[in-house]
Amino acid sequence: MKKFSVPLLLPLFTISVILIIWQCISYFEVFPDYAFPTLNLVLLSFAEELSSLRLVNDTIASLWRVIIGFLLSATVAIPLGLYFGHRKALRQAFIPTLNFFRFLSPLAWIPFAILWFHIGDKPAVFLIFLATFFPLCLSVISSVATIPDIYFRVAKEYHYKGSELLLKITLPAILPQLISALRICYGISWIVIVAAEMVGCQDGLGYGIWDARNALRLDTAVCYMITIGILGMTIDRVFLQFTKAKNIKWGYGK
Repeated sequence: MKKFSVPLLLPLFTISVILIIWQCISYFEVFPDYAFPTLNLVLLSFAEELSSLRLVNDTIASLWRVIIGFLLSATVAIPLGLYFGHRKALRQAFIPTLNFFRFLSPLAWIPFAILWFHIGDKPAVFLIFLATFFPLCLSVISSVATIPDIYFRVAKEYHYKGSELLLKITLPAILPQLISALRICYGISWIVIVAAEMVGCQDGLGYGIWDARNALRLDTAVCYMITIGILGMTIDRVFLQFTKAKNIKWGYGK
């Protein structure tokens, strides 16, 4: 029992400490209520937002944008990364450009996104695509480029070519790194969606935070922040389950 209880108790202990500190700051009025909402106010705001279904609708809107933008990015970045990874000349030609755009903040594209796509889902999806495409593509390129040559010599002996080479050699070799890259890029997409919805949408979790800020309802803003954190952790756990698959966990030293 100790093996399972200790890992469970440690996060609960950490959360309890955070809640106690939160309550102490509120009790001693280190900040006024409008600048640092109490736990009770946040809980009441949760009940209010859930009963009106606003939080539910905003969560669905944000999830939709994140999923579409992230899937579009992965659909383009992974095949392109696989293609470039096998061709040294293309890697040398395109990696500097990909790195340039990787270091360019996706938030810098917000004015262009609004002008090109106006407001709504499209600018948010576009920004998520930009934010995740370049790091994901570069990660795939790097993973393919570092596959040991012995793998491909063995593949040549078995006459693997085309899709057979991809499915039996390349993808199994890079799957651990690919799952890690997808997890990181997924986290980036949540950071970007909040900023994108603040300026280009009329709903969503980011818009909810912005609307709460304008109304000086930081208790509501905290509700939305907690929701974003819980959603992010939940879906990250889904990615984590893939690392436990028999054909993948070898890359994590398990």
